[in-house]
Amino acid sequence: MATQLLMPKATAVWLVDNTGLTFDQIAAFCSLHPLEVQGIADGDVAGGIKGVNPIQNDQLTKEEIIKAEADPSYRMNLSGPKTIVPQVKRRGPRYTPVSKRQEKPNAILWLVRNHPELKDAQLMRLVGTTKPTIESVRERTHWNASNQTPADPVTLGLCTQVELDMEVRKAAKNAPAQERRAEDSGLLTAEEAMATAQPTPVFDQGFLDAQPSVLDRDDHKEPEYDADSVFSGLNNLKNNRDDD
Repeated sequence: MATQLLMPKATAVWLVDNTGLTFDQIAAFCSLHPLEVQGIADGDVAGGIKGVNPIQNDQLTKEEIIKAEADPSYRMNLSGPKTIVPQVKRRGPRYTPVSKRQEKPNAILWLVRNHPELKDAQLMRLVGTTKPTIESVRERTHWNASNQTPADPVTLGLCTQVELDMEVRKAAKNAPAQERRAEDSGLLTAEEAMATAQPTPVFDQGFLDAQPSVLDRDDHKEPEYDADSVFSGLNNLKNNRDDD
C-alpha cells in the first residue's frame, strides 16, 4: 500500500515558513494546487492551521529539502515507513456487510451450479458462510429456496475474481488425473465406450442351415433344352447355306 502524506495543508504551512522551496515544489509534495500554496504564504488560506514538521513525522528527510532548494525543478519524494508491520492473517469466516449478507445464498447457488468441483471449505472461504447453509442451498431445503436466484459472488462483492480463479484452479488440480483428461479431451472413457457400443448380431449354425442356398433356389435354375430340336435346327441351317 502506497504511503500517503499526513495533514498535507499543515505540512505545506510548515514548508512555506521554514524552507526556501518554491510554491510548485510544495504543491507537488503536498498534492495541492500552486495557487493554494500561494494563498497559504499570503495568509489567505489555512490561517488557523498550525504547521507540522514532516521530518519529525518521518515522511521527509532533510537531505530531500536541501536537494530541492538547490534545484527548483526537483520534486521531493515521500519517505516510506521505516518499519514494515506484517499483515495479520485473517482467521475465521470472511466478514460481510449486513447489506450483502442476504445475497450469500444466491452466491452459493451460483457456485454450486457453475463450479460443482469446489468443496464446501472453498465455498466457505469465498462467500464467508457455514457448511449447514451450503447444504441447505444445495439440497434446496433453505427457508428461502423458492426466492433464490443464482448470482455471481464477484458481482455481489463477496469475493474477488482472483480469489475465485484461485479456488477453481486448486479444485481442478486436486481432481483425479484421468477424470481431468477425459473432461479436457471430450472423449469417452473405455468403460463408457463399452457401455454405449452396439452389439453385433450373431447367427447360430441352425439359422444358417435353414437359409436356402442361392444355387438351390428355383429362380436361379438353368433352362432345360431338347437335344433333338437343337440338332434339327443346326442341320436345317447347314442345308440352307449349301443351297446358297
